[in-house]
Amino acid sequence: MKNAGALSRRQMLAAAGFIGLATLTGCGSGDDGGDSKDLSKKQNGAMKEYRAGQQFKAAKPLSFSLLHNNNPVYPTKSSWLFWKEVTRRTGITLKPVDVPLVDYEKKRSVLIGSGDAPFLIPKTYHPSEVAFVSSGAILPVSEYVHLMPNFQAKVKKWRLEPELDSIRQSDGKYYLLPGLHEKAKAGYSLSFRTDVLAKHGLTLPTSWDEVYDVLKALKQEYPDKYPFTDRWSTNTPFPCGAFFSYLGQAYGVRAGWTYDNISFDTKAQKFVFTAATDGYRQMIEYVRKLVAEKLLDPESFTQQDDQAVQKLLAEKSYVISANPQELVQKYRYQLGKQVKGATIEMIPVPLGPAGPVVLGGARLENGVMISSKALKSDSFVAMMQFVDWLWYSDEGQRFCKWGVQGTTYTYNGGQYELKPGISLMGSDPDAPKDLQKDFGFFNGVFTYGGSWDLVSSSFSPDEKKFQDAMTQRKQLPIDPAHPLQSMEQEQATLWDTPLKDHVIQNTLKFVLGKRPLSEWDAYVAELKAKNMQQLVDMHNKAYERFKKENG
Repeated sequence: MKNAGALSRRQMLAAAGFIGLATLTGCGSGDDGGDSKDLSKKQNGAMKEYRAGQQFKAAKPLSFSLLHNNNPVYPTKSSWLFWKEVTRRTGITLKPVDVPLVDYEKKRSVLIGSGDAPFLIPKTYHPSEVAFVSSGAILPVSEYVHLMPNFQAKVKKWRLEPELDSIRQSDGKYYLLPGLHEKAKAGYSLSFRTDVLAKHGLTLPTSWDEVYDVLKALKQEYPDKYPFTDRWSTNTPFPCGAFFSYLGQAYGVRAGWTYDNISFDTKAQKFVFTAATDGYRQMIEYVRKLVAEKLLDPESFTQQDDQAVQKLLAEKSYVISANPQELVQKYRYQLGKQVKGATIEMIPVPLGPAGPVVLGGARLENGVMISSKALKSDSFVAMMQFVDWLWYSDEGQRFCKWGVQGTTYTYNGGQYELKPGISLMGSDPDAPKDLQKDFGFFNGVFTYGGSWDLVSSSFSPDEKKFQDAMTQRKQLPIDPAHPLQSMEQEQATLWDTPLKDHVIQNTLKFVLGKRPLSEWDAYVAELKAKNMQQLVDMHNKAYERFKKENG
């Protein structure tokens, strides 16, 4: 459901963008020019005629500071070809402020709060940016996208306006430049030991009803085993975070890793409390049935990932959640070494009552915040042009992912191939060099989003098959914008956490049978006692207000 105010706001922004290209002026608020930002004095090093699809090259050498998420899988090296090649192509030297992955969010908050943040603050997931809006520490970047022709072109071509509307704040602006995807990319589903299924005349299921039937048949063949044991419970407060996340889609609800207390009911045209809906209850009933009939291992909700994988490898189970990387690098590789003739496949997410759908909003990814200090720089326009080229141009995205053609990869007939002797995520275990560790490409700080051709260019055959099936599905409508004002945000935070904790605890109790589903109404009453309705009312008020003010 697109919110009613989106069109007129987009028309206004489009008009501002048209004027902006001609005059390089923008609107905003700040301490160096009141409401109107005259960018004429901030063009040091900028290209006068910068267009989408054009190589950005600064008119003079410049450098910009960047918060860099230092991933232990590929620790930062100053010798990376990535840094050198960025400078060679663009005239920009990036000055990374390295922060360990485990401390990234905490350190980011400290740096922004103290006024010491670098100009560019990538690897930020919405709604993390909301915490920094009221202080004025980060820019309302939507006011400056007229300086970013590649960003604008992709938003228009891929019709991403509703997604961008969903991250606008109460002032109608957004404060994060998100990664942009042409298509939603699914990540997780069930995997089955296909050799075991074939042995018993079973086929891969396509619906959750068929999943139940297959698990039931396996249980009859192996009565002393749980056919399905699962993982991804301990690195998230939500039990079976991945499983609930993709199972929830079948019932049209966000659950597990994607859970949010508040979601939009398109039929009622209002926000509701997710974990009190019929869809959420039906999902819980399904999982309860699996546990009650001993088809799903109850330890799935508490065990470490390695324990779940060991059960699969020891043939104590035959079904487990997967993503394409784990399927190939862990399950299939290790099963191949331990169990003669073992085969395992990951299936497209099974279908349920909601039909062939994927949840909306998955085409935006983590993105870049920009420090308000950057606007005071005389090279602000050049910086925005550079950000646009590196993160949003086809060429910049290809470079960040694959590196330098002829040096790290070759491109023939639409296929990217790493040069001999270079490995990516274990693609060639014997290779002496690694694209991430030794060259700095395929770095999560810079590599995300893009055209489906580029995103799918690194898929294994398994992932390609899985993604091809998933991209045929219809994307559910994106929740309309309903930004809270700063005082409301503070109050909502106080209500959100205890409500979410209660949801997680009781979801677990229901599925494990520690609380009967006959107590569903009592559970909803407990949520109401924890301010569920007040939270829902606040979001609906914000939704109506945003529609009215931006209509």
